[in-house]
Amino acid sequence: MTRRSAVPPPVTAVLDASSRWLPERLGRVEETLREQVGGHGERLAADAEATLAAGGKRLRPLLVLLCAGPGAGEEAVRAASAIELVHMATLVHDDVLDDAPLRRGRPTVAASRGRARATALGDLLFSRAFALLAGHGDGRAIALLAGASVALARGELAQRNDAFDAGVSESRYLERCQLKTGRLFECACLLGHDAEPLGAFGAEIGLAFQLLDDVLDVAGPAERTGKARGTDLIDGTVTLPFVLAAALDPAIGAADLGALDAAAAAALCDRIAATGALERVRARALETVAAAKRRLAGAGLDPERRRLLELVADGVVQRYS
Repeated sequence: MTRRSAVPPPVTAVLDASSRWLPERLGRVEETLREQVGGHGERLAADAEATLAAGGKRLRPLLVLLCAGPGAGEEAVRAASAIELVHMATLVHDDVLDDAPLRRGRPTVAASRGRARATALGDLLFSRAFALLAGHGDGRAIALLAGASVALARGELAQRNDAFDAGVSESRYLERCQLKTGRLFECACLLGHDAEPLGAFGAEIGLAFQLLDDVLDVAGPAERTGKARGTDLIDGTVTLPFVLAAALDPAIGAADLGALDAAAAAALCDRIAATGALERVRARALETVAAAKRRLAGAGLDPERRRLLELVADGVVQRYS
């Protein structure tokens, strides 16, 4: 059984509203994750276990399980575990690329153990995800997760290519969001059940998740997000709040992102917030969540699973509230 203390409130709300099968199945995912990160040498195992212990929302495994339903077997648990391993791997690798000091309020593996060990850990987590699926001949799941992983790599490359470019367009930003975030949420839903409305639901709540994440980077506070305000700006990542604000305040678009320190980034965040851009991005995210929930009408779900998926979508919004 999943420990309630280890799960954030939006996910707890879904578990509390569900029948007994869902908490039990999510608990099995946690067990599988622990099994997969154990061993592999003392140092790597310690780093992997620390990364797992740092927690997370487990939204992607939750989507797999809900889309698969209570009648699904161990293949759903494996798929849910594999997608979380891939997600964990991307976070570790992101921290290496960004030289990030904190993740979820804790020192990153890159900061505490060095870039080489963090890179090795990310590689391990990726490999364990696919080994878990390959060991049981889950060919469809491997293909879906491989496609999403390629999209993640393309999105990361696009983001690096756009680094410190204050002229990034809204369409380019949305393309990156779909590759880096939307595709993995879409993949989670399709891993659970091969239904186009569910894939579209996942892609849309993934976009809403990223939009609100980018609002939080500007709005903070650090004790809530686990990182300093304006971290994306310091890293040279232009997000939708910046794009919309720059259209309203030319001084924002003229900012030298490569010269920002923490104080200057915080001041730029204040200037972005003063334009009303954060409210506009949040409104866009709310509209996207509403559109995602409408997709569920054509997915052929039983009432409980549809209600729980709607709660997951609402939980994306509650991260901001």
